[in-house]
Amino acid sequence: METILEISGVGKNFGGFTALEGVDLKVASGERLGLIGPNGSGKTTLINCISGALFNDGGSIRFNGSEVSRKPAHERTRLGIARSFQIPRPFRSMTVLENLMVPFAYVCGISGNKARAEAREILGHMGLADKADVLSSQLSQVELRKMELARAMAARPKLLISDEAMAGLAGAEVDEVIKILFELNAMGITIIMIEHIMQAVMSFSQRVVCLDAGRIICEGSPQEVVKNPHVQRAYLGH
Repeated sequence: METILEISGVGKNFGGFTALEGVDLKVASGERLGLIGPNGSGKTTLINCISGALFNDGGSIRFNGSEVSRKPAHERTRLGIARSFQIPRPFRSMTVLENLMVPFAYVCGISGNKARAEAREILGHMGLADKADVLSSQLSQVELRKMELARAMAARPKLLISDEAMAGLAGAEVDEVIKILFELNAMGITIIMIEHIMQAVMSFSQRVVCLDAGRIICEGSPQEVVKNPHVQRAYLGH
């Protein structure tokens, strides 16, 4: 399959601390990739380098064949890289619909009735159609997570990075979010899932990559990765 994201020899240092060291990773267009690893393994640093929140110190990040390592985050978003955040930070004084209008205006450059229609369509995919005119401050935790994914989708991404979208949710709520991610992937969106809930990773991912101490220590099918002794020691505590 065509490669949508290619990471070659990427490194990132914070003073004397090496957060990423020589990371190589290819993501195929349309793939569902799970990214796991213990706290401090470099997952967040890696997705920050992909999305443009941080610049990598070494190596290359190519998206759709173009080098993006030195491009700021807003330019990468316009190219088709979007992410949801582990801790939703909505505009609390705005309605759910108005929250989506912001990325439509600033990323896609559309507003008015066209943006509203597309925003309502996205909210429908998220199961939030009846919440469009509700203040975001009134949403439940799972509704906030869905709205966070909706805001990312408002940027019309080709690649969606889902950063612990299920953290703190109950079992049935986790299933709701996984179902949404499957539906988005079926629409042609490549998805990288960063998640600590192994059940979610196992059920969603076609391939899993495990980071530890800034390096990839294992990759393969979910079944292969959870059986890997290095992963069991580093991530599962066995």
